[in-house]
Amino acid sequence: MATENIAMPQLGESVTEGTISKWLVKPGDQVNKYDPIAEVMTDKVNAEIPSSFTGTIKELLAEDGDTLAVGDIICTIETDGDATTDVEETVNKDVKEQTQEKEIKKPVPDENSAGKVRYSPAVLKMSQEHDIDLSQVSGSGREGRITRKDLQKLIDSGNIPKAGEISTEKTSKSVTMAAQPASQPVNIPSMPGDIEIPVTGIRKAIAANMLRSKHEVPHAWMMMEVDVTELVQYRDSLKAEFKQREGFSLTYFAFFVKAVAQALKEFPMMNSMWAGDKIIQKKDINISIAVATEDALFVPVIKHADEKSIKGIAKDITELASKVRSGKLKSDDMQGGTFTVNNTGSFGSVQSMGIINYPQAAILQVESIVKRPVVMNNGMIAVRDMVNLCLSLDHRVLDGLIAGRFLQRVKDILENISKENTSVY
Repeated sequence: MATENIAMPQLGESVTEGTISKWLVKPGDQVNKYDPIAEVMTDKVNAEIPSSFTGTIKELLAEDGDTLAVGDIICTIETDGDATTDVEETVNKDVKEQTQEKEIKKPVPDENSAGKVRYSPAVLKMSQEHDIDLSQVSGSGREGRITRKDLQKLIDSGNIPKAGEISTEKTSKSVTMAAQPASQPVNIPSMPGDIEIPVTGIRKAIAANMLRSKHEVPHAWMMMEVDVTELVQYRDSLKAEFKQREGFSLTYFAFFVKAVAQALKEFPMMNSMWAGDKIIQKKDINISIAVATEDALFVPVIKHADEKSIKGIAKDITELASKVRSGKLKSDDMQGGTFTVNNTGSFGSVQSMGIINYPQAAILQVESIVKRPVVMNNGMIAVRDMVNLCLSLDHRVLDGLIAGRFLQRVKDILENISKENTSVY
C-alpha cells in the first residue's frame, strides 16, 4: 500500500486558492480515479475536484469552508501502487516536487516589475487582522508561498512576528504592504434587531478578487452615449419569429457583444493583459460576460466571439446563463476570457463604473436603453433610443486615446445596425 497526496488544483487563470464548499467523501470511502471527492469554490467558478487515484480515502486535511492555496494538500488516499505517478494530471506540475520537499523553504512570493512582494488576498487579510509581519514568516506552500495554514500555526503558537520587531535592515525591503498602511478590520457591534449574514466561501472569493483588482490595477473610466434607435427597431422586428424558430431569445446584449468583438479585432491592444515586465496581447477574442445569481456573480466566457454570428452569440449567452443558474457551470466555461462585457442595463442602471475582471485590461458596462430627447443634425429635436457605454480600463496597459477610439468604433457599429446591412445569422 502507498499513501498519496491530493492537492488543491488551479481552477482558472490567476486563481491562487480555492475554498472547500463540501466534501463528497469521508475517510474510509473507496473511490476510483476521476471520481469527484470535493466541491470547491473560487472567485471564478464552482467545480468538483476529481480523485487522482483509485484507492481508499485516508485523511481529510481541510474542513468545509477552509480556503487553501493552489498546491496545498487537501487529503490523502491509500492506493495499491508504490509511487505517485498520476498526481500531475490534475494539479500543477510543481505540486509533486513540493509535497516531497522535506525542508521548508524561505518564502518566495510573486513579485511585480517594481520588485514588490505579492501575497494572496486571504493571507494579506489574515496578516492584517493579527498584525503579522509576513517578511518574518516561512512559507510551506508551492515555491515557498505563505499559506493561511502557516499563519494559523503562528497564531495558535502565540509566537507572532510583529511589524515593530523588524530590524532596520529588513525594513528597507520593498514589499507591497509598505506601499500604504494596512487597513484594519472594523469591529462593528450588532444591535438588537440586526441580522448577521455569514460570509460564504463564494462571497469571500468574489470579495478577494475585487479587492485585488482595485489594489493592483490603476482604473480609469470613460463613457460614450450611443443612439441605438435603428438597432431597437431591427431587433423588435425579428424577436418573435426568431424565438419561435430558434427556441431562445434574441437579446439586445448579443448585438453589443458582437459589436465589441468586431471592434477588438480592429483595436487588438484592448484585448491585452498586464504581465509585470511585459504586456501580453491575446490572439483569441474571448468575451467574458457577467451573470448574477441571488448571492454570487459568475463570469463565463464566450470563446472566439469574433468568429460567431449574432445568433451564435445569443445562443451562448442563453446556455451559459442557464448553466450558472442551474449550478452546472464548469471550470472550462470560466477560463480564457480576454475582455469583459457586463449587461448592467438589465437591472435598470444608466451609468456605472465597473471593476476590471483581473487580469484583463478593460470591462465595458452596457447600460439601460432609454428614450431621450436628442438634437439631430438638422437641428430638430427627436425622441431616440439611447444607451450609455461605460468603459473601465487598466491605465498601465491602455491610454485614453486608444480606449476612446475603441469606444467610438463600438458606437459606430451599433448606430449603423439595420435590416439592410446586418444579418443575425
